[in-house]
This record gives sequence, C-alpha cells and structure tokens, in this order.
Amino acid sequence: MNLNKAMLLGEEGVEPCSNMDVEDAKGLVRLIPIWITSMVSMIPYAQYSTLFTKQGVTVDRRILPGLEIPPATLLSFVSISVLISVPIYEHVFLPIARKITKKPNGITMLQRIGTGMMLTCVNMVLAALVEAKRLRIAEEHGLIDKPNVTIPMSIWWFVPQYMLVGMIEVFGLVGAQEFFYDQVPTELRSIGLAFSLSALGLSNFLSGLLIIVVDWATERDGGHSWFNNNLNRAHIDYFYWLLAASTAIAFFVFVFISRSYVYRRVDQV
Repeated sequence: MNLNKAMLLGEEGVEPCSNMDVEDAKGLVRLIPIWITSMVSMIPYAQYSTLFTKQGVTVDRRILPGLEIPPATLLSFVSISVLISVPIYEHVFLPIARKITKKPNGITMLQRIGTGMMLTCVNMVLAALVEAKRLRIAEEHGLIDKPNVTIPMSIWWFVPQYMLVGMIEVFGLVGAQEFFYDQVPTELRSIGLAFSLSALGLSNFLSGLLIIVVDWATERDGGHSWFNNNLNRAHIDYFYWLLAASTAIAFFVFVFISRSYVYRRVDQV
C-alpha cells in the first residue's frame, strides 16, 4: 500500500491518514537521500581532530624562538575561522548573492550545504598535498625510519586546512541543521535535528570503519599500511585523496537530487 492509498484506506477501527499526514510522510522520505549524501560528505570531518593532530606531532612546532606549541593547539584556528567567516558570510557574501540571485536569502539551504561539500573536497585535496610534501621532506632528510626525529617543516603549513574547517562549519554543518530543521513538519522538529546530528555522528562511525578496511587492505600480503604507526612510512595522503573522491561523488549525487527537490510551502510550515 503506498502513501496515497493510505489517505483512503485504514485498518478496522483506525482512521485513514489525512492528506497532510501523507504529505508530511512523503517529505520525510524525500529528506533521506540528502541525509545520506550529507553523511558521506561529513566523513572527512572526523580527521580534523585525529589525523591532522597526529601529523602535527612530527613537524617543527616552534612559532617563536623557544616557544613550541602542542599540535592540538591548531584546533583553535577552527574557532578563529568561524569567527571570521560568520560576519563575512552575513555582511559580504549574502548581500552579493542577493544581488546576483534576486532572492531574499541570497542562496538556498541546499546551495549552502553544497558549498560546504565543495569546500570539504578542496580541504581534502589540500591536506593530501601538504602530507605529500611532509613525506617528501622526510625522505630528503633521511628521516623515513626515524619517526621520533622532528621533520624540518613548519606546522604553519597545516593552518590553511584548519581555517577551511571553520568555513565548512559555517556553510555545510550549519546549513544542514537549518535545512533539516526547516523541512520537517512543526510537530517533528526534533526529528529534523536528529537528521543533522545523526549524519555527523554516523559519519564519524563510517570514518572509523573506513580506516579499518583500508588498513586491512593495504597491510595484507606484506604491504605497508596507509596508517603505519611510523607516519613517515604511512600514506595518509592517499587516504585524503580517497576522501576527496568520495566527497566529490557525494556532491554530484547531491546536486542531482537537489535539482528535483521541492521545498515545503510556506503555508505548510
């Protein structure tokens, strides 16, 4: 029995669904493909506080003579980026977007999420290039088998990656929360929040699962794991390229789905 028939038929003693109930159910179903693509695009988010930090341990962390910072300190650049990105988004980006699109909101909620996906893909490409440079410097200085020796590469190379994370939060994460909260019936707003939060939570789970699978696949038959304990023999850069590719695929699927998505009418909200 499909949802349209549910309006007319009901079990004995049960009132058939109203037209509004059926439309609400259809609306929730239409959110699922967007939820799945959003979840896939959030998998790289788990790397910012894990692999990024682990890479930072191996490089020169001096920012001033005699002052060395912990690698996790770079996470503060995410907050700095958010503080910078929010006013730029509100007072620079949106006014320009309104003039171009002639829309009161500048861009739609789905366009905001899509922008976050594109930035995530760019960030993974940038992270892969920086890691490749780190490995190249380690090889040039004969440090491949000396994981405890600091690689002569400044930790400032990692700052752009963290700054992009802040922009991704402003566009992607906030956009997803806004979209799922807005596109569910008023009575189901808690489900809307669950959609966005569960996408982020499950993406972290999928990240761990993906690392386990990749580690097993690259280590079998005597090969070197991409996640070797000696990062100078690992290939995290390959993993970042993999994440960039998966995010790009999720983005194109997201665009295809978004083109046919119909927003809830104002009188339904």
